[in-house]
Amino acid sequence: MTPVTDNPVSTGLNVTATNVVKHYGEADPSRPPVIRGLSLSVLHGEWVALMGDSGSGKSTLLNLLAGIDTPNGGEIEIGGESIISKSEKEKTLFRRKHMGFVFQFFNLFPTLSVLENVLLPARLLHFEKKQARQQALSLLGEVGLFGKEHRFPSQLSGGEQQRVAIVRAVIHRPRLILADEPTGSLDHDTGDAILALLKKLHQRDRPTIIMTTHSLHASLHAQRTIRIRDGQIIEQDLDSTH
Repeated sequence: MTPVTDNPVSTGLNVTATNVVKHYGEADPSRPPVIRGLSLSVLHGEWVALMGDSGSGKSTLLNLLAGIDTPNGGEIEIGGESIISKSEKEKTLFRRKHMGFVFQFFNLFPTLSVLENVLLPARLLHFEKKQARQQALSLLGEVGLFGKEHRFPSQLSGGEQQRVAIVRAVIHRPRLILADEPTGSLDHDTGDAILALLKKLHQRDRPTIIMTTHSLHASLHAQRTIRIRDGQIIEQDLDSTH
């Protein structure tokens, strides 16, 4: 594979997992791993939904792909680079530069304003302050949060907090977006707004998007659905709505 480059016009990153195994605590032969010899391939610029019930392993897989967690076996490559072989510092820098992670429960910093939360990735990457602020305000306006940039997370609804989390995840225009149940705790209309935003971002920048969900409705926004049960892929849907 061709390794990651810094080409600003390049699209999303290829993601490949090969025979990945993950178990927690001491390995117990009587208890199957959370992830059991799972292999998948996601092409650059593709939007894939990982669908499964709670406990199926889909969120664990997302954490493994992000390098937040480490598998007990197998290989994971992002943009042709092995995530497993990187040091923790290298993983952090790689995530910061190339990935955007949307957490199910937002993970906003409660003592920071909306604007300060959104600007964190840009500041860590040493973006020009004025340009980053303009970009943040523009994106917040796109998601209906104009005028709320100085509020704190506790002053926002759940849907508004999720929109802030998504803006924070994409302000640096990542080549890989990992979204863990981005609509799982939202009402139907707010969830649809979040999915519409992801679709707009996907059409504009063509990042690779891997989204976990237990919702059939949410999965229909992706180009491909991969169904997971008990840490294994049981079905891959090649149909596309795009």
